[in-house]
Amino acid sequence: MGVQPVTLEDRFNLTKSPVLLNGTQALVRLMLAQRERDRAAGLNTAGYVTGYRGPPLGAVGLQMNRAKKALRTANILFSQA
Repeated sequence: MGVQPVTLEDRFNLTKSPVLLNGTQALVRLMLAQRERDRAAGLNTAGYVTGYRGPPLGAVGLQMNRAKKALRTANILFSQA
């Protein structure tokens, strides 16, 4: 069994493992993974993450925006006031 190459684009693809993540990217992947766990359990859930400009974990908003397409597909809304 060969080793699959790992790319930065894999970070929000739940079919890929291992992946390269920093802490804030891991929070985004966690949201996606929880939604997938819920779906596998037969639950129809959604997610809502809110923030504000300039919070202590400001990079979370940056990563949420970068993953907007994956989050939207998973029925997770990120809102930053």
